[in-house]
Amino acid sequence: MVRRMEALGKFLDTDDGKNLLAGYKRATNILRIEEKKDNTSYTGAPDSKLYSQAEEKALAQAIDAAKAEAQKAVAKEDFAATMSAIAKLRPHVDAFFDKVAVNIDDKPLRANRLRLLNEIREATRSVADFSKIEG
Repeated sequence: MVRRMEALGKFLDTDDGKNLLAGYKRATNILRIEEKKDNTSYTGAPDSKLYSQAEEKALAQAIDAAKAEAQKAVAKEDFAATMSAIAKLRPHVDAFFDKVAVNIDDKPLRANRLRLLNEIREATRSVADFSKIEG
């Protein structure tokens, strides 16, 4: 546990760590607001057939790859590699928020994008509970 916390601390001191934490917080804030407003939970896998923008597809692929890589690293207790795997999400999270509107009138597409945001939350949970991190 100590090694994991040390690796997390080092990761959060990097630009990738700070920016990924900011992206995580943005995703979870949007989810919290929309889930409360809609009285539902946007869990479950998004439907890849509904991705209409390249940034959605790229984020989904990056999440899948990061989760798989992070799980292997956690199993080996290689926490630096775990953080490295999660760090690879950063440019895709940034691009998603720069180019993709989540709250749109198309309800199925909106719900799918919210489920994709939930995937960010789930991917980081394999590393640490980012909701407990201040900053």
